Amino acid sequence: MTEPLPWWPTRFLRALTAIGVLLPAPGRGRVVSLEVGAGRVDAEVEDGRPYQVRIGLTAFGKADWAAITYALAAKASATVLLLSGELPRDVEQICKAVRLPLFPSSAREVSLDCTCPDAEVPCGHLNAVFAALVARVADDPFTVLALRGRNRETLLEELKNRLISAEPLDPDDRSPALTEVMDTFFACGQAPAPLHGPRTPVDALLDQAPPFAITSGGEDVTELLRPAYRALAEEPGA
Repeated sequence: MTEPLPWWPTRFLRALTAIGVLLPAPGRGRVVSLEVGAGRVDAEVEDGRPYQVRIGLTAFGKADWAAITYALAAKASATVLLLSGELPRDVEQICKAVRLPLFPSSAREVSLDCTCPDAEVPCGHLNAVFAALVARVADDPFTVLALRGRNRETLLEELKNRLISAEPLDPDDRSPALTEVMDTFFACGQAPAPLHGPRTPVDALLDQAPPFAITSGGEDVTELLRPAYRALAEEPGA
């Protein structure tokens, strides 16, 4: 029995269906190489002879990714998962919120090309590459982001920088940025003077407790506990 796919490749399959790629579909040949970069997938398929396959998808620009990174940094739960190496489901909704959908919804957003002479699009070689791409997404969901222009390392570095240099939430807050106080951030400074006040007996709590309904050996439980309270408060070595 085939195991169900994790969430990200399942969502990727739905996006492929929206652009007319119906998987599983008969693939032809053997995918011998597959490279995913900003806005494109380049692959080579061996099918009696080598064929070059290319899948294109518009990559987001620098300003677009700045908006996405800002939105990600504002959501603590997503940030924690990203920095721990996981791609949370929230990423898709966060991208939609800034009007930068992560997945294409129309065939017009994607370009397909194969050097084989087949007239059908997608051809069997493209289907084979799409199947290999879904497997890549199952192994590394960050592949989806790489297609839109940000690999894992670059995104996480930008996210860390965004968090470090984040402006105060309160516009009237004049606190310095974390980067400006890193040299002294962990310094404790001078210890405050101890506060002096009336000393409370260590067993005062027992005097406030209601009477116990039981006794032990004819003695009140409160009085039996009092030596223990006093012993716990003694200085070590006293």
